[in-house]
Amino acid sequence: MMEILKTLGLFVVTALAEIIGCYLPYLYLKEGKSFWLLLPAAISLGIFVWLLTLHPQAAGRVYAAYGGVYICVALVWLWVVDAIRPTVTDWIGVSICLVGVIVIMYGKQLIRNI
Repeated sequence: MMEILKTLGLFVVTALAEIIGCYLPYLYLKEGKSFWLLLPAAISLGIFVWLLTLHPQAAGRVYAAYGGVYICVALVWLWVVDAIRPTVTDWIGVSICLVGVIVIMYGKQLIRNI
């Protein structure tokens, strides 16, 4: 269980790095904010890539599972940063995605332990 929480935590930090790395250029391009936002954006995306390498599983499995956590973090971002409250169906979808993350990353281990 601790390994699952550690993996999910790492995925959350990874998702934040990716979202920040994409949100800052969005502010520059769509809202006319400072060009200098592109520098921390590039750094954030570099951190995102590095964080993905910290997972011990195969890259394809990590990317697939990461997508589910990214969806969850993106909805929290929608709520906190964009001030748009996710709907009940958003949360149901996130729940399904997070179950998928656990199955992808730990399904073999979970089945072996049954």
